Amino acid sequence: MFELIDQLEKNQILSKEELSHLLNHYDSEMSQYLFAKARAVSQKYYGNTVFRRGLIEFTNYCKNDCYYCGIRASNRQAVRYRLSKEEILSCCDTGYNLGFRTFVLQGGEDLHYSDEEICSIILSIKEKFPECAVTLSIGEKSYESYKKYFESGADRYLLRHETSNPDHYNKLHPTNLTISKRKKCLEDLKNIGYQVGTGFMVGSPYQRTEDIVEDLLFIKEFSPAMIGVGPFIPHHQTPFAKEMAGTLELTLFVIGLLRLMNPNALIPATTALGTIDPNGRELGILSGANVVMPNLSPVTVRKNYELYDNKICTGDEAAECKVCLDSRMNRIGYEIVVDRGDFVEI
Repeated sequence: MFELIDQLEKNQILSKEELSHLLNHYDSEMSQYLFAKARAVSQKYYGNTVFRRGLIEFTNYCKNDCYYCGIRASNRQAVRYRLSKEEILSCCDTGYNLGFRTFVLQGGEDLHYSDEEICSIILSIKEKFPECAVTLSIGEKSYESYKKYFESGADRYLLRHETSNPDHYNKLHPTNLTISKRKKCLEDLKNIGYQVGTGFMVGSPYQRTEDIVEDLLFIKEFSPAMIGVGPFIPHHQTPFAKEMAGTLELTLFVIGLLRLMNPNALIPATTALGTIDPNGRELGILSGANVVMPNLSPVTVRKNYELYDNKICTGDEAAECKVCLDSRMNRIGYEIVVDRGDFVEI
């Protein structure tokens, strides 16, 4: 087992059977061995630095009805909101003054915002904060829309594929959503020139070891700049309300594997990790992650962007989140830096 981890570190790839063997037979000792390797690889490219992204959840309206998501279209109990361009820019002002140099505009697939409005928001951010990066995470769009956003100044795009197995994908989504369309969007984004991020939920309903292996190999082949993985956490107003959450142990192990397979990737220690364990984000960094994404959204709306239950930091001011995360990272020997945190090419 330890030899397989050594082999993965050396070659950045294993066979399906070897990856399945690791995922089915890992234990605490082997996990710590993997994490030590993953930290060393991360530090080779990025040092003991952690990059901070300012997350602005600007709309929780969504036209889709994904079975796992708390802001799914058919959740009539969700308290909906949209931020104006002025409110978004105010969040950026706050973030910039706190040292954020990347802003992540995340939202449901909300048709209220036209391409022109999205482009106007991007242009305004870039005009006011020219040295900052803008990341979008607003779902599936046409090639033409993606190109407009890019030409307006968007640098990065996050689009988690969630699972690359078509049968599994169909169990998590309604029939109008397909993994083939998702992958086509990812290819479009890469061809346009974005730094692209993808990823998946660990422990989602119906997920098998084989599905995780397929996800790992898809990510390796796609070679994204950013990889977002976090545990599945159920939401009480979805069809998966009574499903078990993904485990901390498996999620951390997957992060370690991803680091060895994608040595220069930007990998966040997600809020979901911090939700299932009080030290989840620190453990994510110690497993090979190198990004954190504190929330810059107005406190008045944060609790309404509820993708899953018990999300942390919904009542904290942005400054409180910054101080808290800074001290948390310092305690484990890492430093959050004032930096765009760009992807390092090999």
